Amino acid sequence: MNKRTTGEKIFAVFNTIFLLALCVIFLLPVWHVAMGSISDPLKVAATSGLYIKPLGTPTLGGYKLIFQNSNIITSYGNTIFYVVTSTLIGLVLNILAAYVMSRKGLLIGKPFSLFVLFTMIFNGGLIPTLVVVYNLGMIDTRWAVILPGAVTAFNIIIMRTSFQEIPSEMIEAATIDGASDFRILTQVVLPVSKAIIAVIILFYGVQHWNEWFNASIYLRDRKYFPLQLILREIVLTSTENSIVQDANAEDVMIYRPLIKYATIMVSIIPMMIIYPFVQKYFVSGVMIGAVKG
Repeated sequence: MNKRTTGEKIFAVFNTIFLLALCVIFLLPVWHVAMGSISDPLKVAATSGLYIKPLGTPTLGGYKLIFQNSNIITSYGNTIFYVVTSTLIGLVLNILAAYVMSRKGLLIGKPFSLFVLFTMIFNGGLIPTLVVVYNLGMIDTRWAVILPGAVTAFNIIIMRTSFQEIPSEMIEAATIDGASDFRILTQVVLPVSKAIIAVIILFYGVQHWNEWFNASIYLRDRKYFPLQLILREIVLTSTENSIVQDANAEDVMIYRPLIKYATIMVSIIPMMIIYPFVQKYFVSGVMIGAVKG
């Protein structure tokens, strides 16, 4: 092994310090909210600044209050349904589109690629999209949240580039053996594309988990609201009294700050749990799907 030069050692030290500083910057807000969600509500109301540890005696009162309300439980279930359904639909459409764009010699391959790239630069905007959703009869239905953002051009381009990295000899051999395009896709392309598939699942999962804007436009019935829309009402519009309507009004007033912190933690914990399981595919998948010069 070659010894590192002095410049490389200095860079490694600087890089390590820089990345550790970034980790601290990114984790501190999450830690602050986590500590605030289990602190004494009276001490939280009287204290400002960063919470390094729970203030006073730790309590789960904020979590108990938010889960007393049926709207929270329903919205949590809605969000899980939206994420799973939208991710599955988006993944299937993404794979089919990327495969078509990656095949060499296909007549519609290049025009289709140009069409997808065009949508990354130009789009109809909010009003035309609203008109389409309305005319399709999806207003105030779950499909209004699932379909409009089911697939994105950016993810298609990443997966297409990954498919193009697959050795052409593998696909040619399958073609000579008489395999159809569907069989080539399912038995040749997908088995060697697990890394990029995991990355796309993560991209779509995070996108749909954090989605609230479409729901705020297309949905009126609260039984269809996702968790993020409820969280927005609690954090931004300060409507805890209407959201936590099944709890005692005095408890809500006392635990007002904790309700905000606890709702935020409830909304981010699932992604924090899932990410470590797909993180090992993330770097390799993104590098495989990176656009080459």
